[in-house]
Amino acid sequence: MMQWMPVSTGTSEDDGLIRAAAAGDRPAFGELYLRYARMVHGILLARVPPGDAEDLVQDVFMSALRQLRGLRTAAAFRGWLAAIARNRAIDYFRDARERVPFDENMERDHPTCGASTEAREVLDLIRSLPEAYRETLVLRLVEGMTGPEIARQTGLTPESVRVNLCRGMKMLRRLLGDREKK
Repeated sequence: MMQWMPVSTGTSEDDGLIRAAAAGDRPAFGELYLRYARMVHGILLARVPPGDAEDLVQDVFMSALRQLRGLRTAAAFRGWLAAIARNRAIDYFRDARERVPFDENMERDHPTCGASTEAREVLDLIRSLPEAYRETLVLRLVEGMTGPEIARQTGLTPESVRVNLCRGMKMLRRLLGDREKK
């Protein structure tokens, strides 16, 4: 399971790193990876199987590295990186048609990422929520990001994050309650 250290993400400092990385500074890009990998992982985890999300994080950053020089402004980086992650998740399912069929029973018998059956079931419930709530909840509950971190890294306003978390948690509690009744 991937583990990232929380790093402060002051926007002006990020902007300098983004400009340096666009100019070819690999250590600066590495620092951006450390700062934004949790966000990218959360976005992917909200959309693809957990075992594949970690590999796709690498794909997203490799794609970002190749395209970074074309980014017009450093301020657009956060949303641009999130869009690359969302598009990579879409491509994942488009490419899935070309892969061998997956036996879901095999995953249940041999869990990936060391996740418990209950954790996988809760993640499945989160994935059934509308996208805005799904992504925000995964970033909060799985990636451990705070509301302000989510807002800063995704470009959402703090108020939007609070609303999405509140509504998403309410919907998740309802789904969990329905699951308990069964």
